[in-house]
Amino acid sequence: MRTEQEHEYVEYVQSRLSSLRRTAYLVLGDGHRADDAVQDALTVLYRRWGRLTDVASMDAYVHTMVVRACLTYQRRSWSRVLLRGDPPDSVVESGSGRVDDRLVIREALGRLPVRQRMTVILRYLCDLPVSDVAQVLGCSEGTVKSRSHHGLRALRAVLGERAPASVPATIAAHLRGQA
Repeated sequence: MRTEQEHEYVEYVQSRLSSLRRTAYLVLGDGHRADDAVQDALTVLYRRWGRLTDVASMDAYVHTMVVRACLTYQRRSWSRVLLRGDPPDSVVESGSGRVDDRLVIREALGRLPVRQRMTVILRYLCDLPVSDVAQVLGCSEGTVKSRSHHGLRALRAVLGERAPASVPATIAAHLRGQA
């Protein structure tokens, strides 16, 4: 790769890295595995960088790579092995209970089937439009809408009437049926 292309690659990755890590963390629920999935996707992206001049939406392309890397990590049997004990008994105080709320949301999302969970995460937590989510997941826009509907309904059932305060406004409105 030429120095100019490497510079473009580094700029692109630096500007998108936090978003890609967030997406991977939301899909996998583990920071270390999320970092590994992003690293794998970015390694493949680096090798392909010089040939990607005709890609219509680089962000959608890279998000697809990251989501697919996450799916690969979920399929691996060793990924189900927990190398740590139970979490510590002490709860980190945040002043507003947001840590507890995040745990409730993480648990509720964990109860969804993988495809529904990824659709809800990409659609509402990453705030991607239906068309982009369909492109990332490799399905139709109707499938994205259906999975979103069923995923939100399942979240409503798990969370009951109360959506924690830390739920982003876009998903909270949908959970309450106001959107």
